[in-house]
Amino acid sequence: MTISTDRLKAMFAAIAVAIEADKDRLCALDGVIGDADHGIAMDLGFAAARDATAALGDDADPTVVFNAAAKAFLNAVGASCGPLYATAFMRAGAAVKGKAKLEADDMVDAFAAMAKGIQDRGKAEPGEKTMIDAWLPAAEAARQARAAGASLPAALAAAADAAEQGAEATRNFAATKGRAARLGDRSLGHVDPGAASAVTVIRSMADSLADA
Repeated sequence: MTISTDRLKAMFAAIAVAIEADKDRLCALDGVIGDADHGIAMDLGFAAARDATAALGDDADPTVVFNAAAKAFLNAVGASCGPLYATAFMRAGAAVKGKAKLEADDMVDAFAAMAKGIQDRGKAEPGEKTMIDAWLPAAEAARQARAAGASLPAALAAAADAAEQGAEATRNFAATKGRAARLGDRSLGHVDPGAASAVTVIRSMADSLADA
């Protein structure tokens, strides 16, 4: 099954629902090593992305959908995770430019572009206790699964599982980026909130495209 503009809109709506439901947990995680507002920021950003993409006409192609989500997210969340997810969606849009609908490989390419965009914008490396610790393993798992012949739903499910493992592993890292860096070793033992929210995003993407 190909992924239409409507499916992408539904995907952003699904992410918004999942993030809203997870908002309090994410804020609690952030309260330990940050400013306790990560869940609020993610909720604002994905609600804006949902509304912006839902408002697009039937003639919008996938690149337009991703770009609308990027602009809306950044407008809603100018700091913290805003530029990271805005870059992710802009990169996804660039990766599928010119395509009216997305095939499985296109979606995996878009997913990988999101992860790379977040890494480039945040200048983070694995092991630095950031959302990259969830996004990069997820992108690699999706790529490997697809290369081995897995369907898109199976590849995205593998991505979500890898993101979960990556987020859990951040307990073992001392923060070196962002506000949490000021805690140093005191951040050990705590899951990074950005990695935790990445799991929610990626899992909801996988669930919304489970029959693709």
